[in-house]
Amino acid sequence: MIQQSGSPQRERAGAAQDSHGSNGPLPIPPATPRVIDVAGGVTTKPAADVRASGLAAKVAFLSQPGAYPEPTARVVRVETHMSWVFLLDANAYKLKKPARLPYLDFGTVALRKFFCDEELRLNRRLSDGVYLDVVPLTMGADGGLRVGGGPGIDGSGDDVVDWLVHMRRLPAERMLDRVIAGHGPGDPDLRRVVERLARFYRAGPTVPTTPDDYRARFAAAIRQSRSELAKPRYGLAAADVEATFDRQLAALKCHAALVGERAAAGRVVEGHGDLRPEHVCLEARPQFIDCLEFSRDLRVLDPVDELGFLALECERLGARWARECIFRTYTEVTGDAPADALVAFYQSYRAGIRARIAAWHLDDDSVQDPAKWITRAGEYLRLARARVDACGPC
Repeated sequence: MIQQSGSPQRERAGAAQDSHGSNGPLPIPPATPRVIDVAGGVTTKPAADVRASGLAAKVAFLSQPGAYPEPTARVVRVETHMSWVFLLDANAYKLKKPARLPYLDFGTVALRKFFCDEELRLNRRLSDGVYLDVVPLTMGADGGLRVGGGPGIDGSGDDVVDWLVHMRRLPAERMLDRVIAGHGPGDPDLRRVVERLARFYRAGPTVPTTPDDYRARFAAAIRQSRSELAKPRYGLAAADVEATFDRQLAALKCHAALVGERAAAGRVVEGHGDLRPEHVCLEARPQFIDCLEFSRDLRVLDPVDELGFLALECERLGARWARECIFRTYTEVTGDAPADALVAFYQSYRAGIRARIAAWHLDDDSVQDPAKWITRAGEYLRLARARVDACGPC
């Protein structure tokens, strides 16, 4: 999370794991972010306590304004499913949790360093001066923690106990979701967003995949969504779930040639993977943050799929005109004019994935408002059905 300004409760953590960015396996959804605003002096713990409490000691230390090399009046602390983010006045630091899950492994300091480096490398593709560095969190001989320093040699220096992604905070009021919620973005704003994305897609290498493999990934994910959302604990009407995803499978079969041609024509690239409005900042040159650094499979997709997802989320937030602007601009830049049925299928697929992610929040015992996520899952399920119906008859 690298946004600034606004009340602490309006600050959000951009969680890469809160979305599905390709046609491969899905990540576990995040819990609702918890936000805490901290001001005051810094405290450190002795080495034994740091080693004993691990993550909790690191979080406590990094929550203090005095912990950082740059001055800050306060620290806004945001917890997501896979990280802690510490928002300073001008910058931000992200600490990855030591998690081991089926789709990622952050279980060691070395692995967290690797994925911090990947986050820096990948997000720099679509941002400027936002992802600044990866810095160590170190512990001295006295047991005190500090941001920076280096590994100890023969016990004479600081030991690296973790790694942090160091970022520039972006203005919260210029994040696309906030702009939509306010006065709404202008057509030139959204055109600049798509122009940068389209040039990025066009310049990047394609990822070879066969039409059969490409279609099979969609089919497998659709069946998984159907199976998951039919579970009684999510409170969705089983008949609606079955009808929606059966219709998606039928549309995939009906438009098999249309979908497969995207792979055959070399349209599949390594994209962002989680292109939601809250990950887009409308600076003079648009900035894109929080791509899915932990899985290349989740970043490999058709640009039309990724842009369709962005359009779907913009429309859901109230910018109904966004889809036409997004694809008009994309076609002007790339010469690729996707069929309406293809866009509708991709959007339906994405809405189904988002319904599943919303429902999965109910599996988290710490969720404060289960009704919110039941409602959200139902909303996405209705969107999935509406967009698949827009694919037209076979």
